[in-house]
Formats: sequence, C-alpha cells, structure tokens
Amino acid sequence: MADPVLQNAYHVLFVGAIIFLAVMLVCCFIRAVRGPKVADRIVATNMIGTIVMVIIAILSLLLKEGYLVDICIIYAMISFLAVIVLTKVYMGVYLERKKKKEEEK
Repeated sequence: MADPVLQNAYHVLFVGAIIFLAVMLVCCFIRAVRGPKVADRIVATNMIGTIVMVIIAILSLLLKEGYLVDICIIYAMISFLAVIVLTKVYMGVYLERKKKKEEEK
C-alpha cells in the first residue's frame, strides 16, 4: 500500500485538475455559444469533447474504476463524429452561400 501522504497529494492534484478543466470547459462553452465565427464554434465544440474525455480519465484514476476508460473511448468516438458532421454541415452552407454570391454577380 502506498504512503497515505502521497495518496492525499494525488487526490488534491486530481481534484485541482478537474476544477481547472471544469473552468476551461465553461470558457469553451461560452466560445461555442458566442462565436463570432462558425469555425470558432466548431473548434470550441471539439475542445469541449477533449476536455470532457480528460475529466473522465482523471475520474477513472481518482475513483479507481476501469470501466470509465471504456466510456471515455466511446465518448471520443462520438465527439469525433459530431465534429465531422458539424464541419460537413458548415462546408455545405458555406459552398451554397458562395454559389449564391457568384450567381448574383
């Protein structure tokens, strides 16, 4: 069994990291809502997914629950697909607007 002082230090480190990541998550959420551009929103959405994955991984270590790593992997796949879909939708809208502007000229 590890030293109790070391375990307490790790616990404080993990909790501090989760708090810091939670603050960063809120900042990314604000960026995703406010924009100003669609590209900023897509990057913020991707960052939110990454931060949530890191929080789940830290919780896995803190709680000593291995199944949380599996949830983290599944969340990574879903987050990746969500960003790809958002990018595809944005590119479609962008190309439509570009085509309309060319037709107007």
